[in-house]
Amino acid sequence: MDINLLAVNVGNTRVAIGVFVAGELKSVKRVAHAQSADWAGAIAQAWENIAEHENAAVVGASVNPTVMESLEHAIVQVTATPVAWVGREIDLPIKVLTQQPRETGVDRVLNIAAAYEQMGKACVVVDAGSAITIDCCDATGAFLGGAILPGVEMQLDALHQRTAKLPRVKFEHPKGSIGESTEQAILHGVYHGIRGTVKELTEQYAMQLGAWPEIICTGGDATVLFEGWELIHAISPDLTLYGIALAYTNHRIEQGE
Repeated sequence: MDINLLAVNVGNTRVAIGVFVAGELKSVKRVAHAQSADWAGAIAQAWENIAEHENAAVVGASVNPTVMESLEHAIVQVTATPVAWVGREIDLPIKVLTQQPRETGVDRVLNIAAAYEQMGKACVVVDAGSAITIDCCDATGAFLGGAILPGVEMQLDALHQRTAKLPRVKFEHPKGSIGESTEQAILHGVYHGIRGTVKELTEQYAMQLGAWPEIICTGGDATVLFEGWELIHAISPDLTLYGIALAYTNHRIEQGE
């Protein structure tokens, strides 16, 4: 089945716009919410790749309802195509076994769905964005839940804003083994604190699953946090977009298309 799709992922601080041509992700553009004037141009550029295809579609996923309406208006203006939202017009592609499935972030579920589609086994997805989520699925691919903690920038902001003297530092890989300055001490605390949380939670998940799960990472801070760490199976920046494409593919199959 050829999938020609404009996939839109609405996060807390930016929008990711990906275009799939014949099922292959060809390009991705990320635009901050503060640069909403650039949405139309990015959408038009992506849409050019599939506009002539008879089955071209637009599918979105969002964790930011306040942005959805204005973004949807921009998409329809450019493409003359309605947006189908995962979790509304399109079903989630895997079972969600949390206590309140409808309140579970759609991006978390799509990340796990995309990871399981590739791994075919129990796995953990770490999404290092505005918030950091550490979620897992079982051997059948069902979403079990996970953990949510403040993201890198949120932690750095809090340390600066809620103390008298701690500076606001730019996030980067810390130097050495011990923070020998206040700035480096902050970087070590945030960097190793997040990595330690990932390791500890994955160990807890493994005990419940009965096997060690592979860890897939995504999100804007994933490379700095996790690149080269032997604990990580892969870093996949566009994991949520692949989850959107998977949900759309399943939807078309269910519709008999």
